[in-house]
Amino acid sequence: MSNNDNFFERVYEIVKQIPYGKVTTYGAIAQCLGSKGSARMVGWALNCKKYDLHNLPAHRVVNKSGILTGKRHFGGENVMAELLESEGVKIEDDKIVNFNEVFWDPNLMIC
Repeated sequence: MSNNDNFFERVYEIVKQIPYGKVTTYGAIAQCLGSKGSARMVGWALNCKKYDLHNLPAHRVVNKSGILTGKRHFGGENVMAELLESEGVKIEDDKIVNFNEVFWDPNLMIC
């Protein structure tokens, strides 16, 4: 197993724990893994075609401003927003309106 594979698996384990109706950020996940500057690597892990991501709530991972930067990876322009809205997350113009209210920090919970 390469270092990337191990990092990716650790990302997936955190993403699996994001509660329904909550979101976290690429950076918060990276920090939880001890790789504070690796937010893009977290995004890469969630976009990696090598892994089956269908069982991950990856729609709950957004950028540090609450913008749905990964939306194009969900098979439709509005799928990510629709999934989040179905969980009670308020979205306007591809941005989470109630970001502070729904933010889940893995560093406080599991790291």
